[in-house]
Amino acid sequence: MFLKPFETKQMLEAILGSIDEAIHVVNSEGITIYYNQVAATNDGSSIKDVLGKHILDVFPSLNKQSSTLLKVIESGKPIYQQTQTYTNIKGHFIDTVNTTLPIIVGDKIIGAVEIAKDLTTVKKLSQTLLDLQRKVNNQTTKPTRGKGSTYKFDDIITKDPEMMRVKELAKKAAKTTSPVLVYGETGTGKELLIQSIHHASVRRGPFIAQNCASLPTSLLESTLFGTKKGSFTGSVDRIGLFELAHKGTLFLDEINTMSLDFQTKLLRVIEDGMIRRVGGIDSYLVDVRMIVAMNEHPLFCVEKKLLRSDLYYRLNVFYLEIPPLRERKDDIQLLTWHFVKKYNYAFNKLIVSIDEQVFHMLENYDWPGNVRELEHAIEYAMNLADEDTISIEHLPMYLQEQRKKIKTQTMHLSLRETVKQTEIIMIKQALKESNQNILKAANLLEIPRQTLQYKMNKYEISLKR
Repeated sequence: MFLKPFETKQMLEAILGSIDEAIHVVNSEGITIYYNQVAATNDGSSIKDVLGKHILDVFPSLNKQSSTLLKVIESGKPIYQQTQTYTNIKGHFIDTVNTTLPIIVGDKIIGAVEIAKDLTTVKKLSQTLLDLQRKVNNQTTKPTRGKGSTYKFDDIITKDPEMMRVKELAKKAAKTTSPVLVYGETGTGKELLIQSIHHASVRRGPFIAQNCASLPTSLLESTLFGTKKGSFTGSVDRIGLFELAHKGTLFLDEINTMSLDFQTKLLRVIEDGMIRRVGGIDSYLVDVRMIVAMNEHPLFCVEKKLLRSDLYYRLNVFYLEIPPLRERKDDIQLLTWHFVKKYNYAFNKLIVSIDEQVFHMLENYDWPGNVRELEHAIEYAMNLADEDTISIEHLPMYLQEQRKKIKTQTMHLSLRETVKQTEIIMIKQALKESNQNILKAANLLEIPRQTLQYKMNKYEISLKR
């Protein structure tokens, strides 16, 4: 038995009306054609006040730039998990998270549907709890005390095969209590990875981090080991970071900046787990998981006498090397959209598209500051963009100057130099895709293996293991 058209419509409305999320549907002109009771309750209005009217007439605090429904009708692109703050008919502020989708029939956009989750009550409750906590503590500026780590493995954004391999190795490291040595250039996300290891481990103690380059040796010793009252003028009984990190993780960054003498003391603590406060005679047994990080290659530091070889071998139980962003080109678009979403929320903006020229520029830049530099570049662009699209002119000036420089250099390259540069790029890409296998790379390039080896020697291209 088939349902009649009006019965089908009633059944569909009953189904949509039973969903506990706000649903708002408009046609291509922005006129509301469906509006459920949850949406009406959120907006402080009634269904009849909204149905059949233009969205901007009903919600005067919105405009074409801030309305996600009108934005999707105009662009034809879906918007996922976008925060929106607006004033309803009764003058109340409403906070929602919206997923807005275009309704397309054939190749024509006939409208848009928005599914919204109301966060107003949650936000008010959170604020009430914060106010109550302030009253209990009788303070207005005291920050929340945490355990020092906030990142988890899900926060590591990547689709690069090498970075995914590092991520999987880190998950295995999290299951042990062995020391971990992490190497990566500045801005690659060493602390993010290290905090993720701590979060995923069975150690539920605190996460304590210290940058060794920020303190002179004398102060670093008292910071890590603590002090005994009377050991020097003004000294008091104070526990050090090793004691604070008991049953947890102690993360030491830029460990190669320590003096070699102090590295000897650190090695002794790692070996027997005993620490003695500066000026004290009593020893304390601590249970601490050591994770250290370096932005220079550890073997280079050992060779240059910046890192004791015995300390290196003791720490290098589980070694993780984070690839720089210039070797993770596939991650640039993924990370860019991640940062756009982050700053859309932080700046209450609605950036939904990025010019292809922008991606071309980002992917052809070397990123000496790695992921951190990329994030700052996107944050800068988000501050400048007034519409819904990030364009070339929104990027930092040094990136724009880099683009002009590359174009000028390209114009002045001779034919021979152009061929050389093209061959180098293609050979490196083929080696990467073939996992550094010369025969497979030669097959990809459709040249004999001997020719590839000749060109690698000519251009001084070596295999990366």
